[in-house]
Amino acid sequence: MTALEVLKKYWGYDSFRPMQEKVISATLEGRDVLAILPTGGGKSICFQVPAMMTDGLTLVVTPLVALMKDQVQNLTDRGIRAMAIHAGMNRSEVDLAFNNAAYGDYKFLYLSPERLSTRLFQSYVPVLGISRIVVDEAHCISQWGYDFRPDYLNIGQLRSSIDAPVIALTATATPEVADDIMEKLRFKEKLLIKSGFERPNLSYIVRKAEDKNGQLLNICKGVPGSGIVYCRNRIRCEEVSAMLSAEGVESSFYHAGLGTQARAERQEAWKRGKIRVMVCTNAFGMGIDKADVRFVVHYDIPESPEAYFQEAGRAGRDGKRSYAVLIWNGTDTRRLSQIREVTFPSLEFIEDIYHKVHIFFEIPYDAGEGRQLKFNLDEFCKHFGLKDRSGVFHAMKYLEQCGHWTYSEDIEIETRVKIKVDRNALYYTDLPEESMLLVLETLMRNYSGIFSFAVRIDEDYISSKCGMTVPQFRQTLYRLSLEHVISYIPNDRADVIFLKHPRLRPGNVNLQPEKYAMLRDCWDRRAEAMKAYASQTDKCRSRFMLEYFGQEKTSDCGTCDVCRLKGEDERLRDITRSGLIATISKTGTYTLEGLKAVFDVPGAGWSPDWVELLRELIDDGTVPPYRH
Repeated sequence: MTALEVLKKYWGYDSFRPMQEKVISATLEGRDVLAILPTGGGKSICFQVPAMMTDGLTLVVTPLVALMKDQVQNLTDRGIRAMAIHAGMNRSEVDLAFNNAAYGDYKFLYLSPERLSTRLFQSYVPVLGISRIVVDEAHCISQWGYDFRPDYLNIGQLRSSIDAPVIALTATATPEVADDIMEKLRFKEKLLIKSGFERPNLSYIVRKAEDKNGQLLNICKGVPGSGIVYCRNRIRCEEVSAMLSAEGVESSFYHAGLGTQARAERQEAWKRGKIRVMVCTNAFGMGIDKADVRFVVHYDIPESPEAYFQEAGRAGRDGKRSYAVLIWNGTDTRRLSQIREVTFPSLEFIEDIYHKVHIFFEIPYDAGEGRQLKFNLDEFCKHFGLKDRSGVFHAMKYLEQCGHWTYSEDIEIETRVKIKVDRNALYYTDLPEESMLLVLETLMRNYSGIFSFAVRIDEDYISSKCGMTVPQFRQTLYRLSLEHVISYIPNDRADVIFLKHPRLRPGNVNLQPEKYAMLRDCWDRRAEAMKAYASQTDKCRSRFMLEYFGQEKTSDCGTCDVCRLKGEDERLRDITRSGLIATISKTGTYTLEGLKAVFDVPGAGWSPDWVELLRELIDDGTVPPYRH
């Protein structure tokens, strides 16, 4: 089948979006390719279509667990065999998954980047039959990128043992970052396919306002349709959502502090239009396929143009007129300076956090490699009396960038069950409820390794097989655990730390001060670019962003606040130019004082540039020189 036939068969589309076909053709030729496509530009099609046209397994490396699961589910629903291996899975589950990927005729294996360096993955590489390597969020591999992750560097090393082409994908990359991506991924020849970043239907608006709530309310009431409002922290989300609701705007809030069920319900309600405006942190929006978002408002200035461009790009994916609005004031710029201090705590503080984490989990020196730790930042800070929660968080993220551990936030830890009683003895075990035996029999039929280790359970599927609701099923599992028949680990969400080496002694923790200085300088440049975007009033907002990302051919969008103001100014200038000609033509002679009395009156509707326009009319001979 041709690429278009595959697209039609599995995805139901009759044509490709701009640049998709170019990327697919390049990878089918066996070439390495870096594709920079805007948010909503259909990046997944670029590797999923060629994978269905060739033999072998496509390895997809992505750091976004939620997006990974969504794509696997989407492919499975289309009858395509796909699986994901990510943080939160234990070694037995990972081993079983790799075995299935190798021998189970799968087309896609989604992998979190920290898995690439494990011995288990390396042992399976020769039998996986990898025919293509896909690197999603490829900017993470570049030290110049805004979200550098050292685990991504393992992909370049992987190429020495896997002879397969690479498709690297990202929505945002400056020329410097793009070049670094291709170098780190060891491209045989550099091939960059970049779609223009223009979004003609998206109007970029900036409003400087002390009364942010008033501005936001005007937007929500003035622009019909659904919207997203991004706030920096959880408390602000809740406050802004409460304000909107009090003013009659159907809204809710979303952040990582909510429970799993609450987040899922709110996200679904927003997607279905039951909630019109979602006020959220940047934890919301990634991978959400909602085309009719009419506005995205940033209540606080983001720390980088990359983050802003991605988040703003979630508006108007259906091609209809939409708005990306940034509301700011002087407090925002001062806050960015404060964020810088929190984001880059001292190296001494960072090393102290390294040791405190190991002490917290009672891990001695020269031990701990490979351990996966369920981590609660608030409990950790409370235990050690640490008041600077944000500083601790950024210290842990920097330790991740230095390669000491992987720190994954908000990982779903799925329900796990292990049957503790021997299979033969199980039928002689006296159980107080008949439903318990039904659950056990259903589990045994569906999970072959359940007597050997704690396996992940699909609660929806097993409960339906047992004729129970999910709460009833969970209650039965709990009662079986009280009978000491099973080990039961309930569904949960948590941060997870994966330790990459044994605990180091004081003074031996490599904190790479040169990298620290470089990252701080990069952060400063991005923050200054964001301040410039907000405060400047003479360049088209769209052009400003496009030029930041290295797009040389740009033109004014005509719809941003700067372009609109220019258009209004030009209209006033035309009116004033005509007024000058009409006034002077009446008498043929005039004085500057006489014109000033007519055209220099505040509120009269004339352009303040009337003197400049008069000079232009004199220079081109339209009117005679004025009399002194």
